[in-house]
Amino acid sequence: MNHLRNVFSITALLAISPLQAEVSLPPIFSDHMVLQRNQPVRVWGKADPGEVVTVGFKDQVLQATTGDDARWEVILDPMEASYDPAQLTVSGINRIELADILVGEVWLCSGQSNMEKPMGEQHGQLPTENYEQEIARAGYPGIRLFQYPHYGKVSSPDWQLKWLRCSPESLASSRFSAVGYYFARKVHLEADVPVGIIHSSFGGTMIEAWMPSSAFHRDPLLEPLLYRKYFSWVDGVQATDLYQSMIEPMVPFTLHGFLWYQGEANLMYSESTIYARKMKALIQAWRDAFQQPGAPFLYVQLAPFNYSEWDKFPKRQTPEALPLFWEVQTSVLAYPDTGMVVTTDLAGDARDIHPVRKLEVGDRLASLALDYLPETEKEAPHPRSPMLEKVTIRDRHIILKFDTVDGDLKTRDGEKPDSFEIAGPDRVFHPASAVVRKDRVQLTSPQIEHPVAVRFGWDETANPNLVSATGLPVTPFRTDNWPIQNEKATP
Repeated sequence: MNHLRNVFSITALLAISPLQAEVSLPPIFSDHMVLQRNQPVRVWGKADPGEVVTVGFKDQVLQATTGDDARWEVILDPMEASYDPAQLTVSGINRIELADILVGEVWLCSGQSNMEKPMGEQHGQLPTENYEQEIARAGYPGIRLFQYPHYGKVSSPDWQLKWLRCSPESLASSRFSAVGYYFARKVHLEADVPVGIIHSSFGGTMIEAWMPSSAFHRDPLLEPLLYRKYFSWVDGVQATDLYQSMIEPMVPFTLHGFLWYQGEANLMYSESTIYARKMKALIQAWRDAFQQPGAPFLYVQLAPFNYSEWDKFPKRQTPEALPLFWEVQTSVLAYPDTGMVVTTDLAGDARDIHPVRKLEVGDRLASLALDYLPETEKEAPHPRSPMLEKVTIRDRHIILKFDTVDGDLKTRDGEKPDSFEIAGPDRVFHPASAVVRKDRVQLTSPQIEHPVAVRFGWDETANPNLVSATGLPVTPFRTDNWPIQNEKATP
């Protein structure tokens, strides 16, 4: 009887005095990670309410008391970039020791299948160009890779939800984003700093899946979309789903900026101007969530593809649907601290929605990012695609001035510039003859006596030969605002 009484006493004691919860960190903190340089760095986790947690890194030691929500947080002072590996310690009733921590640049890359496309083979896709040679020489211990799994559910614990030193083995086994890797490599080599690159993307998904509910609520035109059901190549992925499972668990990890390669799924809905509102809402929401109001948001314009020849998409596109989408993506550049990569020269096969030339995409994103780094921000701007700056009409001639940062315009093949069309008051476009003079292009057409509008690269399979001095393609554009039908009429 006394034995039973003791058992009941112990059970009652446990009921009113639960076992203490160990101090924990979110998965974004692990061995081999990179902490963002030159910014206050947040470190946070869980513990029992009221527990005092001590965090140490290099010469900094900070303490926090866990709140009623079981969350604690400390903020490390800004640190300079360093290749010297250090230990991060977190202690309460238990002690966590994370080793081989560097300080450098941290960027998050996200989007759908063209961002997700790995260095090697991918089911249903052609492999990235030169992937075997590129993987073989991927020994860069100053680059660290963090792969976020679909829905946040770990299926390969050896390489998901943990930081990995970049090596041929880790790059290949993790099936890491080719664009993300090439971006990290260029930044690492040119700025000579450690780089941590976080990859969290999911092929076939709409931008809505990556937006938090707050992004919809701040725009009355977007709010109804929060409750809409979407067709998706991925079962069950709806508005906010991937933000909740693949972005929010990392919030508010301290980073420098974002890389974005997405839009194909929304184009398949024949979207145009509404997509710009969605992008701006996503940019603002991510900056707010990560508490980085000026974080650069660098993105990739969709590559040429013959959308109009396919009938399996949610809606049927016209040949002008993609150029109109390019225009919408370009308009987002008016939003502060954004940059865009043009890819009209990288498609190769216009029937392949997953172009294999990801090296150029990653390098071009890195060139944009380098303008934000202290090692290079005071230098001349890094190469970027020229954009139309000014239009002058003189009699039968149209003169275009371009914003170039790396010298005069030229053609990739030494021929006259192609892909220009001009129209008169009748709004009928005709091919134009073009002559390059430094940063200007002069256009004429024997069929147009009084030109009023220009279009350049205005075709879903466009591959114009006009480039910058360093070979970057000129950004497609039009000077008119005439109505364009981007969806085919229902048969």
